[in-house]
Amino acid sequence: MSSPLIGIDVGTSGVKAIAISPDGEVLASADESYPLSTPHPGWSEQDPDDWWGAAEACLARLPDGPVGLSGQMHGLVTLGAGEQVLRPAILWNDQRTTAECAEIEARVGLDRLIALTGNRALTGFTAPKLLWLRAHEPETYARIRHVLLPKDYVRLRLTGEHAIDAADASGTLLFDVAGRRWSEEVCDALEIPAEWLPPAYESTEIAGAGDQAAAALGIGITAPGPVSVVLGTSGVVFAVLPAYAPDPEARVHVFCHAVPGTWHAMGVMLSAAGSAAWLREALGADLQALDAEAADWEAGVEGLLFAPYLAGERTPHADANARGAFTGLSVRHDRGALWRAMLEGVAYGLRDSLELLRDLGVSPKVGRVSGGGARSELWLRIVASVLNLPLERTVSEEGSAFGAALLAGVRAGVFADAGEAVSRCVRVRDRVEPDPGWVAVYERGYDRYRTLYPTLRPLEDTNDS
Repeated sequence: MSSPLIGIDVGTSGVKAIAISPDGEVLASADESYPLSTPHPGWSEQDPDDWWGAAEACLARLPDGPVGLSGQMHGLVTLGAGEQVLRPAILWNDQRTTAECAEIEARVGLDRLIALTGNRALTGFTAPKLLWLRAHEPETYARIRHVLLPKDYVRLRLTGEHAIDAADASGTLLFDVAGRRWSEEVCDALEIPAEWLPPAYESTEIAGAGDQAAAALGIGITAPGPVSVVLGTSGVVFAVLPAYAPDPEARVHVFCHAVPGTWHAMGVMLSAAGSAAWLREALGADLQALDAEAADWEAGVEGLLFAPYLAGERTPHADANARGAFTGLSVRHDRGALWRAMLEGVAYGLRDSLELLRDLGVSPKVGRVSGGGARSELWLRIVASVLNLPLERTVSEEGSAFGAALLAGVRAGVFADAGEAVSRCVRVRDRVEPDPGWVAVYERGYDRYRTLYPTLRPLEDTNDS
C-alpha cells in the first residue's frame, strides 16, 4: 500500500495540513492558528517560527508520508549568517512600501519590469519590502544572508534545504517569469545580492507552490480551459495561459504555474470573503440568517451597490488607498439588503478580473470554485450569474493543501506528472448554473458598479485622517 501524501498550507491565519490517499481520499487533517501583528496602520507581520511551530504540531497528528508545501505568497523572511530570523516577516497584505514601488519602477523602467516579471511593482510583493528594509532598518538589512518566502522557511526547518519553486518566486518581483529563473537584470538594478535568493525549481521537482497555484492544481486547473474562481479572504480569478503573455498594463498578475512549462494569469481582489467577515461582524448575525434574509431581496437590491475596497485593491485598480462604500441606500434597505449588496459587489469585483483575462485571450466555458465563500449556495448563484459562467465544486474542499499533497505525490513518483495527479484525485461534486433571470440584471448592475471607483476615489484624496 502506498504511503499517504501530505500537504501543508502555510496560510495567513494558520497552517492547514492534510493526508490523502493516492486516489485523492482525505485520510486525516489538522490545523493550527497563529496571530497576526499590525504594529502600525497598514503594516502586517508574523513570526516565522509561529509557522514552523504550527506545521510541526499538524505533522505530529498526521501519518508519515511525502510532504508538499504551499503558502501565502510574497512574504519576506530575512535570515542572518546562522540562518536565524532577523525580524518578523512582512506579509503579502502589508501596505508600507508605496514609495519603494515607485522607486523600483523608476530604476527598472515600468515597461521593462512588466516584460521581465509579468507584473508592475505592488506593495504586497517581496522586492519592495527589501528596499524598505534598506531604507528604514539598515542595520537589519546589513545582516541579511538569505531571503525566503513563508512556506520555504517551513521547508528549511523541515529539511534543512534552501529552495523555492518558480510559481512562488514569480511573486517576488525579482524573477524572470518567462525564463523561469532569477532575473539578474532586476537584481542588479535594485542592488539586491542574488546570492541571498534560494535555488529555484519547478513545483513538481520541489513539491511546492504558492497558494493560488497550488489551489488551482488542487481543483484540476492544469491547462488552458476552465478558470479557477476563489472566494477566500481575497478573491481570485485564475487561468492557465498557452504561453507567457503579460498584460501590457499589468492589470492582472502573470506568474509561472505549478505545472512545468506553463504560466497563469490571475486577477486578485483583496477583500472577497474578507468583506463578508467584516460585514458579518458589523451586523452581529450568523451566515445562515444573513443568506436567508438576502435571498428575500431581488437581484440588484433596488439599486444598492457595494464597493469592496476595504483594504485597498489590486485588480483592476492597483491602489492601496482605495476604500469601500455602500451607495444607493434607502429607508427600505435592511441588513439582508446590505448582505446581498455585499455578495453582489464582490461578484462584480471578480467580474473585473475575468474581463481582463478575456483581454488576454482566455475564453472559459466553466469555472471551478473554491474557498470558504463557496459554501454559500446564494453567493455561488450570484457569482455564476454575474460572471455568466457555470461554476463547479470539487469533492475536496481542502484548497491549497490538497494541491500541495498532489505535488508531493509527483515528486515521490506516485504520479507521473501533474496531469496524472489531477486525473486520479480531482472529482467534480456539483455544478451551479447562472440564473437566467439574474444575468441581465447583473449586466446592468456591473455597468453601474464600474463607475464606483472613479467616482469615489477623489474622496480619499481629500481625507486627512
